[in-house]
Amino acid sequence: MKFLRLQLFLIFLLATQLNASAQTIDPQAVKDEMKRVADWQIEHFRYSYSGYSKPHHPLDWTNGALYVGMVKWAELSGDDKYYEWLKGIADEHDWDLHRRKYHADDHTVGQLYAELYRKYGNDAMLAPTIKQFDFILYHPSNSLLNWGTPYHQDRWNWCDALFMSPPVWAKLYKITGEQKYLDFMVKEYKATTDFLFDKKEHLYYRDERYISQRDNGTKVFWARGNGWVFAGLANILTELETNSKEYKYFAKIYKKMAKKLLEIQTPEGHWAMSLLGQEFYPTPETSGSSFFTFGLAWGINQGLLDAEEYEPAVRKAWNAMVSHITDDGMLGYVQPIGAAPGKAWSDKTEVYGTGAFLSAGSEVYKLYNK
Repeated sequence: MKFLRLQLFLIFLLATQLNASAQTIDPQAVKDEMKRVADWQIEHFRYSYSGYSKPHHPLDWTNGALYVGMVKWAELSGDDKYYEWLKGIADEHDWDLHRRKYHADDHTVGQLYAELYRKYGNDAMLAPTIKQFDFILYHPSNSLLNWGTPYHQDRWNWCDALFMSPPVWAKLYKITGEQKYLDFMVKEYKATTDFLFDKKEHLYYRDERYISQRDNGTKVFWARGNGWVFAGLANILTELETNSKEYKYFAKIYKKMAKKLLEIQTPEGHWAMSLLGQEFYPTPETSGSSFFTFGLAWGINQGLLDAEEYEPAVRKAWNAMVSHITDDGMLGYVQPIGAAPGKAWSDKTEVYGTGAFLSAGSEVYKLYNK
């Protein structure tokens, strides 16, 4: 009799756990978590991170990635104070891109300017970006993509760059209707993909240095670098006509990556810092994982991914990300600035991690608010 009661108890416990894992996500809870994280980050915007003695420059790529997510939250929240905060930063810096003319990192903030232009409609908000990109169009870099060659980062020869600059070109194309912006972006994107995309694993090497490297016998595919790419693909595809050849090109890459990400998601819900080396990198990392969550949820919302197949991965990933938010609203386990798998800590964050999380929440909310 005792054995039977034990069996019944175990069956009940298992059923309860399965039911809990199958439960949907409350969209209001998603917004609540996004607000906590956004408000914490704004309050701590001028703090230093990643061991730096000074805060990142407001136009730096780190903050550019923050703004990409923050502007999505501004739209979702319905509270213009977030738009005003972002607009204040842009006004303070005269709507200029950062200091290096060709470097993709310094183009990232252009994604914010494009979205603020869409809200406020002031041509001056985009004028500096258009001027700089027109210069690049008529004076394109002829540097090689090989790492260490002269002026090599004047082109997109590291995978992170595919998040930083290409979406700006795509937005300019959509806003102005000028095909030249799209043509340049696609040409350069294809060059980078041909150089860094592994056709077997359907993931990107961070840069040429990692193609021949092995980490505990596995190929080195940095989670955050691939997170940048995957989120960038979603942000590019959003700007394109779904029946265009360009859309089909990017969607093909996106779907290949999505399938791979589904296969290598950890049981805990995040993705390992070295994507093929879960056993060697058990520590969670929330910036790459948040961008994967964003991209997968976006794909379901757009009808590019099958909801029945991919929704459980999104749910598991979102719950994992939320579990790493501290009581006061800081997103933990964000890997510091780097270029390869490394370490992350529960009490350390970075602005780009917040941006990735807010991007994820914007699509997770839409997915469950139907």
